[in-house]
Amino acid sequence: MSDTKKASDVFIECLEAEGCEYIFGVPGEENLDFLDSLGKSDKIKLILTRHEQGAGFMAATYGRHTGKTGVCVATLGPGATNFVTSAAYAQLGGMPMLMITGQKPIKKSKQGRFQIVDIVSLMEPVTKYSIQIAAGDNIPSRVREAYRLAEEEKPGATLIELPEDIAEEPTTDWKPLPKSVARRPSAEPKAVRAAVEAIEKAKSPIIVIGAGANRKMAGRMLEQLVEKTGIPFLTTQMGKGVIDERHPKFVGCAALSAGDFVHRAVEASDCIINVGHDVIEKPPFFMQDNGVTVIHVSTKTAEVDPVYFPQIEVIGDIGNAIWQIKEDVSPNRDWNFDHILAYHQAELEHTGKLADDARFPIFPPHLVKQVRECMPRDGIICLDNGVYKIWFARGYTAYLPNTVLLDNALATMGAGLPSAMMSAMLYPDRRVMAICGDGGFMMNSQEMETAVRLGLNLTVLILRDDAYGMIRWKQANMGFADFGLTYGNPDYVKYAESYGAHGHRVESSEHLTELLAHCRDTPGVHLIDCPVDYSENDQILNIDIKKLSAEL
Repeated sequence: MSDTKKASDVFIECLEAEGCEYIFGVPGEENLDFLDSLGKSDKIKLILTRHEQGAGFMAATYGRHTGKTGVCVATLGPGATNFVTSAAYAQLGGMPMLMITGQKPIKKSKQGRFQIVDIVSLMEPVTKYSIQIAAGDNIPSRVREAYRLAEEEKPGATLIELPEDIAEEPTTDWKPLPKSVARRPSAEPKAVRAAVEAIEKAKSPIIVIGAGANRKMAGRMLEQLVEKTGIPFLTTQMGKGVIDERHPKFVGCAALSAGDFVHRAVEASDCIINVGHDVIEKPPFFMQDNGVTVIHVSTKTAEVDPVYFPQIEVIGDIGNAIWQIKEDVSPNRDWNFDHILAYHQAELEHTGKLADDARFPIFPPHLVKQVRECMPRDGIICLDNGVYKIWFARGYTAYLPNTVLLDNALATMGAGLPSAMMSAMLYPDRRVMAICGDGGFMMNSQEMETAVRLGLNLTVLILRDDAYGMIRWKQANMGFADFGLTYGNPDYVKYAESYGAHGHRVESSEHLTELLAHCRDTPGVHLIDCPVDYSENDQILNIDIKKLSAEL
């Protein structure tokens, strides 16, 4: 195209060509040309947030749900540095995201170094691509490259810095570049054959489903593999829901790294098929040089560390690799998985007793049971980070992929509310609940105003213990004095109402049941202040594993 446009107009047209629907963020003085161009777009909607971190979490969650790049914007300096945590959240968690930040003029400056931070260099360790636009003509190629890398396996974060003087300069060569059509490489047949031979020779194989397998086709192929072979499976926290956890071959979620029921099942296996594993997640098991074969199935080769050094690697598109294994493998007639499945049955019996404890303040296992009974099959819960994350990972049965959004990669606080807001925007006909500790909620609680302004239907369940409970629990278990981890809280009912939301306070277990149903079925933004009792967190593992193993 030969007509001239200002560079910020070109940028917006390139985003439109990529299919961008939303831009989340807090624009500043250095983004005003970009904002002007965005205001003329009839394809992209600006979602103005109250903090850049919340915008970044929303963009990352858009990417997590859709597989498409979520876009967010901030100004230079402090606005851009506020993106760092959400960039790391997306990068470690495998969520495609593009951050667009402003900068002072780079061709001339009348303000010295005021507010200037080298954001491009700052972001390099937590992004796949971090670059400054130095000429408007470069925008189409830079936007295309940022999108390509953000969405390429493993997905992650990218950054484009658009300086103020570049945004306003005339640009003639501005045609958006077409998207490339690329398919991930298929696994090499010899590697597949080696994996199949190891599985068929094994006495007790088991499948571990990690974050990288949380893709639609991979889940479908995995379920077919389980149905054909009868091999039991477990998940990591970020692999929850890839296969419906009501499946009879499900043996649990590795919410901890060791010592749980599910780890006894892994230890009873002599061949572990580890699908979509990434060392950024807490290890679902500790590998040892003890004769157990570990098969690594992923898009990338295994990153070896002292607890993970697989002997067989099947590298390529995960869905295709599992399909190849499924087509080739012949189930061993001597396989009997009763002893492995018995560990999950024992876990269900153990947690079932805890879940019936209707004390007040609410006992976490009972809370998990109540939320599961309240939420429909396709309902989405979005967890912040805290000890309750372990309770939910272990005890909340996921029926579908991406219905339990938790972060076991960066494991950051403050993401629960923004990720739930994004889920409610994407799926307005589904029930969405943010589950936050009082500490994590207050880190981005200002986004309640954004949720109300957007007219979202959303429940925010705050688990209040007036402390940074997970660290306090570990502090006690390490024998340290109870110090430095307690605080006060606002009146959450009044706090919610001040934003125009509906506030509720739990008074008993029965009342919690009523409130959860009411908030689920009533439009608008609801906040539930739920006091919780973490005094018996040790019951997560309050079991005699040695005795249980002998009995099984």
